[in-house]
Amino acid sequence: MAALAMALASLLQVAAAASAEKSKTTVSVSLPKAPLLVQINQVALERQGPKRAIVEYAGDAGQGSYTVLRDGKPIKQGELLPLQPFKEWSPGKRYFSVDFSDAEQAGKYQVDVRIGKQQASSAPVPVRDNAVFATTGAQLLGYFKRSRHTDEADRDLQIFQSTRRVNAWGGWQDAGGDKGKYLSHLGYANYFNPQQASMAAWVLAYGAHARKALFAAHGLQTQIEDEAFWGADYLHRTLDAEGYFYTTVFDQWGTPGAQRMVTGYEGAAGTYTTLYRSAFRAGGGMAIAALARASMLAKQSGRHGEFDGAQYLADAERGYAHLRKFNAQYGADGKENIIDDYTALMALVELHNASGQSAYLDDARERAARLIARQQKDGGFISDGGRRPYYHAAEAGLPVISLSAYVDIEPEQGRRQRALDAIGLALAHELSITNAVANPYGYARQRFQLTRDGKAAGEVLEGFFIPHRNETGYWWQGESARLASLSAAMIVGGRKLADQGTAEQGKAGYGLPADRAAYAQNQLDWTLGRNPYGMSMLYGFGKRNPPTVLESAGEMFVGGISNGITGAVGSDTGSGISFAPGPDSEQWRWVEQWIPHTTWMLFAVMAMSENRS
Repeated sequence: MAALAMALASLLQVAAAASAEKSKTTVSVSLPKAPLLVQINQVALERQGPKRAIVEYAGDAGQGSYTVLRDGKPIKQGELLPLQPFKEWSPGKRYFSVDFSDAEQAGKYQVDVRIGKQQASSAPVPVRDNAVFATTGAQLLGYFKRSRHTDEADRDLQIFQSTRRVNAWGGWQDAGGDKGKYLSHLGYANYFNPQQASMAAWVLAYGAHARKALFAAHGLQTQIEDEAFWGADYLHRTLDAEGYFYTTVFDQWGTPGAQRMVTGYEGAAGTYTTLYRSAFRAGGGMAIAALARASMLAKQSGRHGEFDGAQYLADAERGYAHLRKFNAQYGADGKENIIDDYTALMALVELHNASGQSAYLDDARERAARLIARQQKDGGFISDGGRRPYYHAAEAGLPVISLSAYVDIEPEQGRRQRALDAIGLALAHELSITNAVANPYGYARQRFQLTRDGKAAGEVLEGFFIPHRNETGYWWQGESARLASLSAAMIVGGRKLADQGTAEQGKAGYGLPADRAAYAQNQLDWTLGRNPYGMSMLYGFGKRNPPTVLESAGEMFVGGISNGITGAVGSDTGSGISFAPGPDSEQWRWVEQWIPHTTWMLFAVMAMSENRS
């Protein structure tokens, strides 16, 4: 997203003919053309979890065979399992599956495949306990430290259309090419707000506090505590004296001459607006949740950042009290929607956890009821008070995660059961819509509407990727965060059902039935290399990473995750498939690293490792 600034700057400078003559490296990534490909998670697979390779074949030969090797030695052989015909991404290809989930001995695995005269091998992948966490945890955390924003100028920033100046120092830059800082953006479009810096702060505080044994076992406890308090300190500074959080510190993506300030903005031009007071959906809810959890972490650890645990809790309570009165008027349309419900619910759960006050449970019950009322009979959610389906490119799993958190604080059996029923319906919907069509990679599908006159309207459609014609007017990109959020939701929600005895029997990894475990694994596998491009979006891990495109996507940090794969350029509905086709000025959509991606990946791998040290 940040790299959009580069694109806009480029458009403003087209009159400078000399710049067009500068040598540039044009990056264009197309689908591999080899007749036989074996795609696999290139980073790590869980010893007692789903393990699957996908074979793509463009040829005329019939059935093929495979061999699974562990540490270079064959351990399993068989015939390739054909999958349903699938033409949307690569017409003429056939797809096969190799499942080696029953191979539970640690080691380095590889899948060799032969069809006719063609032979191909997968990338090698380590298999172990706590696989992705143990392999990547230190660098996922390191990404946040590498992304810290420490420019002293942020200690004295103007608020848009005001003479006031405030201290908004600290936090994290939002993306590889964007030094802006966001609790959220896209608020002007009402239904697209992603939880950005405040979500990161909450995941870090939650991990350090609730998953302490996991991080300590890998020597990462001090590191995650430091980063959690860094995030909490930033949230304290961005809490205005009136009680609202500043949504954005923005400079039009680094456009020369643009003033950096506390502001809202909208559209591809980055036009400054007064929408800088964070509603629940614009990062305010998760900021409250993060501060409340940071207060618990401070109490548990005996440590804190620049401010102490008592201050963090006081901030959270003051922020909630303010939004309880004024939240609706901070939204662009003056109405609350589903994002307000699930982020406010997260805030209330954490306030109740931190304070024990019954008033927060009362309000959480109301928010949970509102969220559940938005659910359709088949388990999908509606975003508004009408028929707009809920779809989200960064946090589609957060409604289930918020309801799962609410279950943990609800003592009344009837209310708890209603939340569990909603979780069960939501997870069933995700499985149903994803499996409704041929889908060799198990990529999570979604419902959506296209826009008409700036509003979602018309037929409710289904597809793999976010539609390009949506209410933002310009914003669409890869969905690495969305996939990790759905993986986390399937694990967290699925375990909640299992704990309450409402899930099917039979476990196939992560304490889940086979279909749920496979779904959770499929979403992370896509980001970690098991996709049609054979590319791991997690930089520094896997056989092949996205290219560096400084002109439009900025820096690439180890532990950062690129936006990822999208529908084809020019497709309103996001059908087809594309990754970094050029021109360079647009490549932020695929290549740029963005803080929600690493945030959600960290949360998902914590969930996978939840019951292990």
